[in-house]
Amino acid sequence: MKRPGLLIVLAIVVIVGFLGCSGYNGLVTQDESVKKAWNNVQTEYQNRSDLVGNLVATVKGAANFEQKTLTDVVEARAKATSVSVNVKADNLTPEKIAQFQAAQGQLSGSLSRLLATVEAYPQLKATENFTKLQGQLEGIENGIKNSRKIFNDEINVYNTKVRSFPMNILGGLFGFKQKEGFKADAGAEKAPEVKF
Repeated sequence: MKRPGLLIVLAIVVIVGFLGCSGYNGLVTQDESVKKAWNNVQTEYQNRSDLVGNLVATVKGAANFEQKTLTDVVEARAKATSVSVNVKADNLTPEKIAQFQAAQGQLSGSLSRLLATVEAYPQLKATENFTKLQGQLEGIENGIKNSRKIFNDEINVYNTKVRSFPMNILGGLFGFKQKEGFKADAGAEKAPEVKF
């Protein structure tokens, strides 16, 4: 009589242990997917940062180009690069994501001003090298948007798994916490006003 009860308890322990290991491994797998997606985001931003150096060098060759515009781009690039180095995939706090996003936004803004200023320099716009770099920059910006979307998708899957029962209990025991993804820039909910 005692044997069947012991076997049932042992079977329940084995099943719970198996489910626990499977759940833990699922959390680890999803956490690694988030880290990979984050690394892809950083790679796209690094591609842009690398291209900005070539773009600035090409623009410097134009006579009488506004030095302040170039200086702003170079400073924004340096800040974005230093912030990127300090934001690691295993420590994606909301504050660090916001800091990263702000630095990259500053670089985006200075690049937009640079490209707008270039409009006043037809000889620069006609340069084949500048045209190629501008095209590459547009492609990289699209890559950044795509990488950010994929990262947010991975964050969503991870957070859903971490918050779902019984993984929320198991995840809490092993230190798995919700992660923060990218959010829209402040004021992005307002449509831009176009005036002619």
